[in-house]
Amino acid sequence: MNQVILIGRLARDPELRFTAGSGKAVATFTIAVDRGFGKDKEADFFRIVVWDKLGENCANYLAKGSLVAVQGRLQTNNYETQSGEKRYSVEVVANVVQFLDKRNKNDEGAANRASSYADPEGFRAIDEDDPDIPF
Repeated sequence: MNQVILIGRLARDPELRFTAGSGKAVATFTIAVDRGFGKDKEADFFRIVVWDKLGENCANYLAKGSLVAVQGRLQTNNYETQSGEKRYSVEVVANVVQFLDKRNKNDEGAANRASSYADPEGFRAIDEDDPDIPF
């Protein structure tokens, strides 16, 4: 079984690209995940890859510093540098990204860090503080 769940903050804004042939959306970003406590606290950085509508949602609603939970699988890549060295990298291919930040209504950039749950179909949880919701 190949499954990973991480909670961390984005180290930079997501990058959104589209594949050449099919035009599929793919977003990439890095999250910092805390390890340890107190003065021994460190962070590990993980590259996250998100495809299709979920990738577009991540690019549209997340920004550097956003807190997210990511569920997906580990994938290894290998390549050769121009000097002939073999290199390996590991990334998380996410199938679920949950936005964990609470939106600040007074913040102009709140739309970029919206508190929501995004899944591959693009659904998001409703804002509990919205005065237009009757229940």
